[in-house]
Amino acid sequence: MTGLVLLIPIALLCGLVALVAFFLALRNGQYDDMDGAAMRVLADDDAP
Repeated sequence: MTGLVLLIPIALLCGLVALVAFFLALRNGQYDDMDGAAMRVLADDDAP
C-alpha cells in the first residue's frame, strides 16, 4: 500500500508532463500540415 503513495503521484506527474508537451507541440504548429509529409514521400523529384 505504501508503494501506491509513491506511484500514483509519479503517474499523475508523468501524465501532466505529456499533456503539457502535447499542447506545446500543438501551439508550435507541429500538427498543422498532416498531409504534406505523406505527399512529399510520393512525389518523384528525379528529373531526367
